[in-house]
Amino acid sequence: MARVLRLRKAAAATWQEAMQQYLWFKQAQGLRDITIKGHRDVIGLFFRRHPDAWTGELLESVYSFMGERIKPATYNIRRNYLRQFFDWCVKEGVFTDNSLDGFKKRKDDGRMTCLDIDTVRRLIALPDRTSFAGLRDYALLCFVLDTGARPGEAFSLKPDDFNLRALEARIPPGVAKTGVSRTLPLSPITAQAVRTLMSSRHPSWDSSVPVFCSAEGTPLRNDTWGDRLEKYAKELGVKFHPYALRHTFATQFLRAGGNALALQRLMGHSTLEMTKRYVHLTEGDVRKEHSKASPLIMVKQEGCRMRGL
Repeated sequence: MARVLRLRKAAAATWQEAMQQYLWFKQAQGLRDITIKGHRDVIGLFFRRHPDAWTGELLESVYSFMGERIKPATYNIRRNYLRQFFDWCVKEGVFTDNSLDGFKKRKDDGRMTCLDIDTVRRLIALPDRTSFAGLRDYALLCFVLDTGARPGEAFSLKPDDFNLRALEARIPPGVAKTGVSRTLPLSPITAQAVRTLMSSRHPSWDSSVPVFCSAEGTPLRNDTWGDRLEKYAKELGVKFHPYALRHTFATQFLRAGGNALALQRLMGHSTLEMTKRYVHLTEGDVRKEHSKASPLIMVKQEGCRMRGL
């Protein structure tokens, strides 16, 4: 009987080596580049702040890193990425256990900034549509406000992902944050904006160049889009961030009578939990309308007027 030779796995000598092996493993699982970057950023931040964690002070370093005064969303991101990395390290024999096993996810109420309709009207009038960058900004504003697509998803869309004749766009599985494709209906205004943008593309750009790209034909970056929106926000005198456009779509959709299940599909939420945050946000609108329309309140107001109160 042939003898089976079992090779012992060699533990990585440094955290940099371990991280690179882990990222290759994640890449082989099909994770998107932006997700891989998220893993790299968090793991790198942890070990740069706590260089002794790799050589023996791991638990103390984890307590210090996770104990920083940070927002729940930031805490949850750190917990998620580091926990996955530590799980991999345990399986590879680098660590004996996962130091994040006792850390629970924090409740994140999120930051829901919703623009009113007048602000939206003024915002989409700001881009200078005589330039490619202005045309792109206008079309991208229309697209996100019309569909609720995540900025990163919008940046990755190619011309073939749009069917402007049918007034729809498809978020492919490799682009969608959840890995599940979805089709988004477009208003005629958005379809025309995207059509005009596509007609302004450089003749040398092929179908691999994203629709919402830079003037040089390179993919649009989150920080670039953030800077563009910051400029527009200053002109409006209103503070908001890129995700405010997505929040605005969701909130206005519900206010107009849309149902939560339809919103879940449009937003690409894997569960209804995230969608419920928008439902709760609009509950204040219901209370406001109730205070104006309740028969008992109206009777009381009428009685006060009759008594001259």
